[in-house]
Amino acid sequence: MAKVSFNKELCKGCGLCASACPKGIIRISETETNNKGYNVAEVTDMTKCIGCASCYVMCPDCVIEVER
Repeated sequence: MAKVSFNKELCKGCGLCASACPKGIIRISETETNNKGYNVAEVTDMTKCIGCASCYVMCPDCVIEVER
């Protein structure tokens, strides 16, 4: 099973990872923020992750780690 994790302190909440996800399981949180005040990315249903790493490739700040 694939696993996606985010370094939330580096996340700017740009949403590029969410737009790149073919399964539509990444979103920008409406409630969780980091120390800089940005709303951060989160996975809504990890069981649907296929480990394609599209989110990883799209992220401009190297915030995402994908384990397969």
